[in-house]
Amino acid sequence: MKVQIELFGASRDFSDKNFLEFEIKKNSTIKDIKNKIIEYLDKNFIGNENFKKIVNSSVFCSKSNNIVSDNYKITSNEKIAIIPPIGGG
Repeated sequence: MKVQIELFGASRDFSDKNFLEFEIKKNSTIKDIKNKIIEYLDKNFIGNENFKKIVNSSVFCSKSNNIVSDNYKITSNEKIAIIPPIGGG
C-alpha cells in the first residue's frame, strides 16, 4: 500500500516536491508514518534534529480533513497531511 504525505508549512523543506510517498503495510498507524518520515529524514538530512522536532510536534490530517491521532489506522492508499505548528508574533 502507498501513503502520500502532503507537506505544509515548515515540513515543505523535507522535499523539493510538496509531498513524500511511502510504501506501508495495511493498518499502519500515524505513529508508523511518523517513524517512516523520521527514517527518511535521518537518511536524507543527517543530524537535522529540528526536522525531527517538526514531525513530533505536528498534527496529521486525514483525506477527509479531520485531525487524526497516532493510533489512526490507514486501511487503503491514502493521502495524509502533516500540519506543523505555526509560530508568529
